[in-house]
Amino acid sequence: MTAPRFKRILLKLSGEVLMGQGQFGIDPATCERVAREVKAATEAGFEICMVVGGGNIFRGLAGAAQGFERASADYMGMLATVMNALAMQNTLERLGVDTRVQSAIPMASVSEPYIRRKAMRHMEKGRVVIFAAGTGLPFFTTDTTAALRAAEMNCDALFKGTSVDGVYNADPKKVPDATRYEELSFDRVLVDNLKVMDATAVALCRDNNIPIVVFNIRDEGTLEAVLRGEGTSTIVRNNPESA
Repeated sequence: MTAPRFKRILLKLSGEVLMGQGQFGIDPATCERVAREVKAATEAGFEICMVVGGGNIFRGLAGAAQGFERASADYMGMLATVMNALAMQNTLERLGVDTRVQSAIPMASVSEPYIRRKAMRHMEKGRVVIFAAGTGLPFFTTDTTAALRAAEMNCDALFKGTSVDGVYNADPKKVPDATRYEELSFDRVLVDNLKVMDATAVALCRDNNIPIVVFNIRDEGTLEAVLRGEGTSTIVRNNPESA
């Protein structure tokens, strides 16, 4: 890797990424592939923290739609993110990457409590910190958690790993000739409702001047390339050059 465009980043992964080719749960091979890319990033000098969703196990909004009380469903989803965080921690540490899980819901037997200054110290020492259990409050998504933690950790950027290689003007899985944006402003994302992240997360990043880089984490080597300022992605930021 060459000199990074960003030094400290928050990597946001959907829980679905960890399913691999499956329909549910955690695929160990996919965890290892992602963990190897995170390891390469730390070895290149990046400071990494992570937020992983829980949709591969339980999604609060979907649970509420099926009859669960919304707050209870969201807490169930938060617990799913703890399982994913522990899976990623185990995989990273097997690869020799010192990793800490901090949970917004205290569970001392399996993780540290979320303490901002402690998390920052871990990152300064080269450890990967995985933030679990969302914000600890219902009605907030893991996208919002990612934006919040990125601001609290003074991150230079939020990298969102998805199943598409950026932001398009239409769903590229349904519209073959959809156009991918190289750059976008936060305000354009909000006004056009482009579904990069939820509106609260986008506004948090806008107000704290934290660029969002959207890329395809399912393609091996993409994280490494995008961190170098190469590869295919869309960057959302204040005052983009294409604005």
